[in-house]
Amino acid sequence: MSGPSESNVSENFQTFFNGWLLRQENFLRQLVHSTNENETQWQGNLIQQVLSHYQQYLEEKTRAVKEEVFLFFSPPWLTTFEKTLLWIGGFKPFLLFNILANSVTELTPEQQESVERVKNETRREERELAEAMATIQESVAMPPLWDLARRSGKLIDGETSELESAMEKLKAAMVRTVEKADNLRSSTAKKVIEILSPTQTVKFLAASAEFQLSVRKWGSIKDQGR
Repeated sequence: MSGPSESNVSENFQTFFNGWLLRQENFLRQLVHSTNENETQWQGNLIQQVLSHYQQYLEEKTRAVKEEVFLFFSPPWLTTFEKTLLWIGGFKPFLLFNILANSVTELTPEQQESVERVKNETRREERELAEAMATIQESVAMPPLWDLARRSGKLIDGETSELESAMEKLKAAMVRTVEKADNLRSSTAKKVIEILSPTQTVKFLAASAEFQLSVRKWGSIKDQGR
């Protein structure tokens, strides 16, 4: 039995993503309102809801990546500007530290030290993933995959099977790398949040959502103006 077609995966994820963004806008309004409150329990409940919202996105994306990983390197549901910010199928984890620096300014010395430690860990893991992705990309231009792909219209049965096998290995390697990148994005956010107080976390999450939605809005305006 054949799996979902690329167009079906794209349409299904785009439908999910559009709905997810609407909920993201609603959460942003709540987060901005919460920054003016000192109700720790309410903030804690809101933080958990927002984190569950991101977890829902990650789970849906993981399913789609396993079906059509190549879509996530140029997603049709993103604007042209959003695509320029992509790093291995998503945002670059280190971006979170820029958002943190612009949204939470009252870190204690102990918090600053912890943030620096997470920064160093993230830099190292980003570098390792970038090297893994470069190795995968280089493999596409090496024999036997390149030779088979170049002659794809003239392959005999045995060579067709060989090309399909090589493409499956390429896809599996890309799925593993995207999943590792998603895990790094998620773990970096969790580590940062563990360092912050509830009020600081609300500010950080609000700034993160605002950045994503602003980038999308600006990208949509630019695309419509073409």
